[in-house]
Amino acid sequence: MPGRSVIAIALAGAAIVSVTPTFAAEPLAADLRADVDRDGLVDTDGSSDTAGEDTWTPQRGAVFLPNIDDDTKRCRVTGPGGKPLSDAKLAACKDAADTTVNGPADAADLARLRTVPMRNVPDGATGTAAVTGPGAKYTRLFVKRSSGSWSAVTSRTRLTAAELRGGVELGIEGTDVVRDTRVWDGRAAVRLKVTAGGSSTSDSVTLRVAPLLTHHHLQNAQRVMVTRVRGTDAYSRTQQAFVRKLADEVKRAGITDPLVTFTKYQDIWAQDFVEPAYVSMAGPGGQPHAMRVMLRSAQPWRKAGRELFEKVRGRDIGVVQVSGVRDTEEGTLNSMGNLETIPPYEHGGRSFPAGRIIMGQRKDSGSKPAAAMRTLLSAQGMQNPLLLDTSWLHVGHVDEFVQFLPADTARGWRIGVADPDAGMRLLRDAQRAGHGGTRMFSVPAAHGTPAPKETIGQALASKKLLSDNKLAAERIAANLKLIKRETGVTDAEIVRVPALYTRGSENPERGDVMPRLRRMGSPVTPPDAVGDFGQQRILRKGGSASGERARQTTMTSAYIPGAVNGVLLGRDRYLAPKQWGPVIGGKDIFTEAVTAAYARAGIRVSYLDDWYTYHLGMGEVHCGTNTLRDVTAPWWKR
Repeated sequence: MPGRSVIAIALAGAAIVSVTPTFAAEPLAADLRADVDRDGLVDTDGSSDTAGEDTWTPQRGAVFLPNIDDDTKRCRVTGPGGKPLSDAKLAACKDAADTTVNGPADAADLARLRTVPMRNVPDGATGTAAVTGPGAKYTRLFVKRSSGSWSAVTSRTRLTAAELRGGVELGIEGTDVVRDTRVWDGRAAVRLKVTAGGSSTSDSVTLRVAPLLTHHHLQNAQRVMVTRVRGTDAYSRTQQAFVRKLADEVKRAGITDPLVTFTKYQDIWAQDFVEPAYVSMAGPGGQPHAMRVMLRSAQPWRKAGRELFEKVRGRDIGVVQVSGVRDTEEGTLNSMGNLETIPPYEHGGRSFPAGRIIMGQRKDSGSKPAAAMRTLLSAQGMQNPLLLDTSWLHVGHVDEFVQFLPADTARGWRIGVADPDAGMRLLRDAQRAGHGGTRMFSVPAAHGTPAPKETIGQALASKKLLSDNKLAAERIAANLKLIKRETGVTDAEIVRVPALYTRGSENPERGDVMPRLRRMGSPVTPPDAVGDFGQQRILRKGGSASGERARQTTMTSAYIPGAVNGVLLGRDRYLAPKQWGPVIGGKDIFTEAVTAAYARAGIRVSYLDDWYTYHLGMGEVHCGTNTLRDVTAPWWKR
């Protein structure tokens, strides 16, 4: 290090003279670092975290979490007198809402920054740290003092010379996810400034809040969620039996955690009021430190979403909801059954290492999912939503006809798609074999509801049924063409699953579904039409009941329970709705065909009866359940 030295100079005939020159002191240089290479460490000795510290890409750059969980369960859900809090107040409480680090679990949610020790800093030097630019509004910065405690950094916070000499540890958290890049792009520039005497030195590093990501089916299911209806009436007993049998199937698939059961608001469509998602950053050992995020559907009238705050939120689990949803935005498209995720892929020069969202829109009318939700999803910069056409479906959800399945292939996944042509072939083949008089449905009578009497021959004689499935096949083919173009998937990578569709008013087994279900005591209305318990409320473009009646007569839903509308419980374990198709030779021909289709893809199928609980309400097993999936894989690596 430059400093003082003594040089002895000997001159001929002269005395030896000692000269003590003074060199300039080493200049102060502030150096602030973050985990740019995402290995879980902040490198202050080498240079692994210096290159690219002022930029950010999906592959490199420091990441911090939106600290929106409630690690110590301190958030209240009621106010004075036990009055329920408003949705806005429920969402306002989170760990990042205060200036305190609430224990070790909360500290683990902070992304760390460190200053390179400044050994030569003089006494009296001070340092400051701050988030600059737009990110200051959406972040909190903390400093770890010598006592080991964390203190919030304010404009009055000073770092001492002793702290600067030893190196300072900082922590940063986000107070929210990115919602609109026009408002905030998720970046936060942290600036360190050190002042000594009359001079100063500074350094900055740029971080970005972790993107909010939805699950895909290459992530293993770890827990299943379902609503359990209260009561002792016929419907309640039937739905409670569904939940018990679901628990058995989940356990049989190797999932050991118990079901998460929603009970308070009695909205049976557990797939629709929430989309489980996650955020993560590199943690100790480079392993992702993750936080689950329950993304509430953009349906503010749907009270079931409140139970996410009241029951599910906690340690490493947060909740996000959007606001500003317009009444003109069709409510059914805002359900999360209308959001699925293509597994990771690269194609055409574009890469989606965390997968890509698909959602349904009604191209025929121009209706789309809520702009606030689409903006939030796009703002993450990772899973830019691809809109499919669900105009032809009554409920209008993508889960009614398409799914994605794990595969031992180079791509790693296949597409599962409903195939109405295959369903019609099954009926025609049965009729040609002399079984036209066989009942179309094998479901038994229950709770005063008679068994369906329609035969295969009668079904094939229905021009409406034929035209409905011709339409369904055409629309599915068009959507499949779009997915193939975007992903590069080939026909060899498609699993075609027999299916049949029909318009509600033309379905003799569903035409009086609501009176039937209500006689059983059911709170069921079609997915997205359920508000308070037992109260039908339908939000759509135009918002009229007459518009709903028109929709019932022009759009389709599953005739035979939709096999693709099931739950992937394991890489090779799939739970489908019980088919209740024609029984010929002691075998249900749809069950046999569906089982064979999935078997060709290496997937074993089990079946769960949802006829009276979900199918007659225009949903299936998938619509009534949800899954929490593994989040240990880093999204920044393919």
